[in-house]
Amino acid sequence: MILECPECSTRYLVPDSAIGIEGRTVRCATCRHSWFQAPAPIELAPTERSSAATVPDEAAIDDVDEDSNDRVTPPRPSLPPPAAVVPPVADPTPYDAFAPRPPFRPRPNLLRRRTWAAVAVGLLMLGGVAAIVWLGAPGLAARLGLPVGAAESPLRLKDNPIERRELENGSELFAVSGQVTNPSASRQRVPDIRAELRDAQGRLVYGWTITPERRMLPPGGSIDFNSAKLDVPSNSKRLELSFAGESAH
Repeated sequence: MILECPECSTRYLVPDSAIGIEGRTVRCATCRHSWFQAPAPIELAPTERSSAATVPDEAAIDDVDEDSNDRVTPPRPSLPPPAAVVPPVADPTPYDAFAPRPPFRPRPNLLRRRTWAAVAVGLLMLGGVAAIVWLGAPGLAARLGLPVGAAESPLRLKDNPIERRELENGSELFAVSGQVTNPSASRQRVPDIRAELRDAQGRLVYGWTITPERRMLPPGGSIDFNSAKLDVPSNSKRLELSFAGESAH
């Protein structure tokens, strides 16, 4: 008999005995679809009639009355001999009930996605550091431990005497002022000014950053700066000024 897969329409030629008289569950070797195959219908084959049973005698036919209902009974057909049993061909591929049916989508590679995300974050961080250094935040870059260009600037710092003044509310005002000059023959960029207060042993007790009023100085130009803080530590004895990114002096 011929079997046809209802899923992919693949056809197979198998002997009737492989299905049996009660039917059985079969599986397609192409798409792995399983279904119940009913048995093949039984066809009766006519047998050869024997001369004695099938051919009536002429005399007997002549003796039968025309109006009689007697008829010659044909012989009963016999069932065909059983066919040889041929075992079905076994599928060499092991069956996996949990295997995905084609077509299917492969699982996403999570490790690759995380790697690309880490690379993107690193590039963004490098871009942020470059923006800090290039667009005018050298003081912040220095506090983060990032290089900000040349170690020494041609600009010069000059500070005025420190002014301490007690306010009416009882707090103390600490004022710092000075001047930045450009003795070079070219325009110079003015970085942030770092102010540090140290005790008698030279230890840092307080510090802050002063932002200049202008960022560029022409040759021979100068700008003044000033800054004030409230309630600085009382043990501060010495003021040190420096450009952000340079050592204090």
